[in-house]
Amino acid sequence: MTLEACAEIVRRGDPDRFLAAMAAPVAARARLLPLYAFNVEVARAPWVTGEPLIAEMRLQWWLDVLDEIASGRPVRSHEVATELAGVLDADTARMLVPLVEARRWDAYREPFADEAAFEAHLAAGSGALMRASARVLGAGGGTGDGTESGMAALDDLGVAMGLAGWFRAVPELVVHGRQPLPDDRPEAVARLARSGLARLASARRAGIPAQAVPAARAAWRTGAILTRAAAHPGRVLEGGLEGAEVARRAGLLWRALAGRW
Repeated sequence: MTLEACAEIVRRGDPDRFLAAMAAPVAARARLLPLYAFNVEVARAPWVTGEPLIAEMRLQWWLDVLDEIASGRPVRSHEVATELAGVLDADTARMLVPLVEARRWDAYREPFADEAAFEAHLAAGSGALMRASARVLGAGGGTGDGTESGMAALDDLGVAMGLAGWFRAVPELVVHGRQPLPDDRPEAVARLARSGLARLASARRAGIPAQAVPAARAAWRTGAILTRAAAHPGRVLEGGLEGAEVARRAGLLWRALAGRW
């Protein structure tokens, strides 16, 4: 039942990735859902407490899980950790360490020093998750469809997706006393959005490894969100980036039927 538990965690905590995973072939779905559930649990860890020390302890728990997987030791019994151990190899487990460490930002209130620090945060989080998602599907082996250029395209896609998700979360982060953007002036927000669109275009030009398409499909809303943010940057702070639900789901269905992302 642990895979079903992972699916429910993702359905509640990350509905876009859940829908993308459910559109994937069954075998790919079974490998993506534990990874996405892990991401939800790590993202949630700093927010269940107002005490940074307790948040650090919760994040360390997940770092210990990754270390157990990477070192081949028995993995603690947990509905997500158990399933995660079944899909990660040692290298992919180590790849996810920066994702957990990046979540320390959520436990504190320090702003990003500049745009470079902000983009590094996105790369450590969403970028690492995209690359790991591709690896659990068999991409990234260094030959054929798993070329390094294809994996670099996934890095770009992951950062673009992370930026789109971050823009959507900005109003809530502000409510909780965070400073989520290095510069929240409209022109700066629009520039960030255009940078994300450039990364998305670069990923499309370079090509995504065929095995990784179900993972890349998690970014199915990225282009539309970043386009709105570039055209109407004020909506980022206002929370007005969502499109029509019917149109969003139709877009995902088309991608799944066409075998595209």
